[in-house]
Amino acid sequence: MPNPASFRDQTNWSDGYYELAIEVGSTDDAEIQAVLSALWSAAGVQGSFAFNDREPHEQEPVPCTVASLAEFGHLHGQVRLPTGQLAVCGCVAIRGGDDSSDWLDFYVPLGALDKAGIAYWDGRPFFRSPVMDDWLAVIGTETFEQAVFSLGVIGWEVSGCTDAATLAGKLPEERAIGYLLPREGVLHHGAANT
Repeated sequence: MPNPASFRDQTNWSDGYYELAIEVGSTDDAEIQAVLSALWSAAGVQGSFAFNDREPHEQEPVPCTVASLAEFGHLHGQVRLPTGQLAVCGCVAIRGGDDSSDWLDFYVPLGALDKAGIAYWDGRPFFRSPVMDDWLAVIGTETFEQAVFSLGVIGWEVSGCTDAATLAGKLPEERAIGYLLPREGVLHHGAANT
């Protein structure tokens, strides 16, 4: 029986990522750490591991820190999906390296979503799952309550598709992806609508 929570089953990690990509709004490690800790907690991620080619019980956990992300590239864990199934998940940091903002991408790979039976494609030219969109919006909202950020975008492979400066505080009227956009300290959710 397929198990979407198995690390060793590399098909769970395949076909790209359904993401909550968060523009932190800073390049400061302490601020990135605050968002990472809040995100991991809001998602209810079980574990924090460096390797996705061995099961959690076959490796020592690593700290859920910016330093671990820098050392290992990704952090991996397991998360309970909105359907109740446990699945693999991960997080990666995209560092700006200069004056630009850093990003944290929390993701569930499509391979795991397939095995969990979550539909994410309805014939459109892009992937969308209302179930995942709503779930990731809740995670992003709970994260923002603990650690503010500049922007969250939700969908398939959404990291880098826009940024807070481009949006200038305004949600697009037509949205192929979901948005979590703060304005005056309040987070506004713009669900995908096209």
